[in-house]
Amino acid sequence: MPLRKWVDAANNAIEGILYAAKTQRHVRYHLYAASTVIVSSFLLGITRNEFILICIIAVLVILAEMLNSAIETIVDMVSPHKSEKARIIKDIAAGGVLITAFGAVVIGYIILIPYIENAFHKGFSIAKHTPEDIAIVALVIVLILVIITKSRFGKGHPLRGGLPSGHAALAFSIWVSATYISENYIISILTMIAALIIAQSRVAVRVHSAWEVFLGALMGSTVTFLLFKIFY
Repeated sequence: MPLRKWVDAANNAIEGILYAAKTQRHVRYHLYAASTVIVSSFLLGITRNEFILICIIAVLVILAEMLNSAIETIVDMVSPHKSEKARIIKDIAAGGVLITAFGAVVIGYIILIPYIENAFHKGFSIAKHTPEDIAIVALVIVLILVIITKSRFGKGHPLRGGLPSGHAALAFSIWVSATYISENYIISILTMIAALIIAQSRVAVRVHSAWEVFLGALMGSTVTFLLFKIFY
């Protein structure tokens, strides 16, 4: 049963992420910004260490915003009426988000501005990357898109329904990546069959409708295909 407990805990955590994205517009803004910065960094061809640092600060900003949202919820529950101390607590939490976001902007500027200047002076060209790196970035982008879409159209528990199917999106993203990485039609077919089985299982157990699974599969495969077309 430890696996079942882990799945339930993961479901609760993902539901918290989706609730934050659905109810807190700043969380959605940070998710949009993270996607934009990640893709832009890939376009400009920054180094691996710089890319890792960009990803870390993006995660920290989102984390800070979610913690701020949790603190605000706790304060509203403990002190439903207007209170000077409650206001101070919220202001301090919001200040923490501001410091994190400001630091992220400074670090992002320091890393990206030389590449942007170089693009203006020497002309812009799309940097190429290894298929393994593209596959990881594709999974991240697909996951963010699933979270944003579920926050707008999802219903019920995140791992038990809602538009689109995250399982199908990630499974078909992996299928496209496996096809490009292996360049082997047998591996591609086997991976596609596995993705179809995962998608069908979501319908069979009545977690998702066929439409939700189809849209998830379309999202995952299309986004991943476009990223490989651009960067590979």
